[in-house]
Amino acid sequence: MSATEIDFYEILGVSRDADGAAIKSAYRKLAMKHHPDRNPGCEESEAKFKAISVAYDCLKDPQKRAAYDRYGHEAFTQGGGGPGGHPGADFGDIGDIFETIFGSAFGGGGARRGPRRGADLRYDMEVGLEEAFHGKSSEIQVEVATACETCSGSGAEPGTSKRGCNTCHGHGKVRAQQGLFVIERPCPVCHGRGEVLEQACHDCRGEGRVDKVQTLTVEVPPGVDNGTRIRLAGKGEAGPMGAPAGDLYIFIHVRKHAVFEREGTALFTRMPISFTTAALGGSVDIPGLDGDTHKIDIPAGIQSGKQLRKRGAGMPVLQGRGRGDLVVEIAVETPTRLSARQKEILCEFRETETGEECPESRGFFDRLKDAFSG
Repeated sequence: MSATEIDFYEILGVSRDADGAAIKSAYRKLAMKHHPDRNPGCEESEAKFKAISVAYDCLKDPQKRAAYDRYGHEAFTQGGGGPGGHPGADFGDIGDIFETIFGSAFGGGGARRGPRRGADLRYDMEVGLEEAFHGKSSEIQVEVATACETCSGSGAEPGTSKRGCNTCHGHGKVRAQQGLFVIERPCPVCHGRGEVLEQACHDCRGEGRVDKVQTLTVEVPPGVDNGTRIRLAGKGEAGPMGAPAGDLYIFIHVRKHAVFEREGTALFTRMPISFTTAALGGSVDIPGLDGDTHKIDIPAGIQSGKQLRKRGAGMPVLQGRGRGDLVVEIAVETPTRLSARQKEILCEFRETETGEECPESRGFFDRLKDAFSG
């Protein structure tokens, strides 16, 4: 378990919005369980009892709790230059306690903080279903903070350099004593970088980056779907003073198609057919997104709602092999505009009906007759 996963709230087993009563109750239960008098000679229980006590000592005090919520464990770093420790503390260095219980994840002093990596950026791209099928190469324009060409991203005026910050002595952090605790904050002079410029670049004003519109090429692979994310490494916001750039993430949105609906790699469409085709059977040609014509065979006597499947005629598998299926749902359409001759033919057909032609309909009326016969 990492240091970012274990904090005072987790040690006490309470939520971050727990009130004082809940915190006190949790502390009492844990303290009773791990008290050294109840676990004589057990170093693990002793260390846990100390950690529980330190956590409660912080969270029961509103000011200490507020400092912890804002700065985390850095609010309790001890040692270092100046009044870094609290001579009256019963529990020693909290880093040692955590290291005893959870390993070395909490141990050691803070590392020097240099310029932070640039922020990741997001770009939303809309594509048609045909483009999602075939893939495409597209150019986009993004306004983003890029490394300053004048100073090569260093932030320093050409011909000048950087020097260590005299306020934090190059550590990027300063410490202040607040009662029992030592609070660490980013240095207000160098803003946590540990360095200051002799003279700031006249173009970027010492930031090492300037806003610029970039034209980028995005390769959209076949098979993308809504929510597909494409990462362009290093194309995000440039970091300050020469720090690495973040990434640019392209989020894909597929437009609704006039004919096909998509579910994963399957393509669905609803196809109306005449009642004569439904009765006699036949075939229909459907143009596919792949440019081919797919023949759909319709068996005689098919009913509305029946789905016919064409294997391998759907969407390609993203970054894989093969394709999904094309699924055609049948909708038998009853004619609404008949000529006199057509009506005459249908009347002749009706006169020849025995009920065996439509067994489902006949069965329904038989059930009605049985249900109400008494």
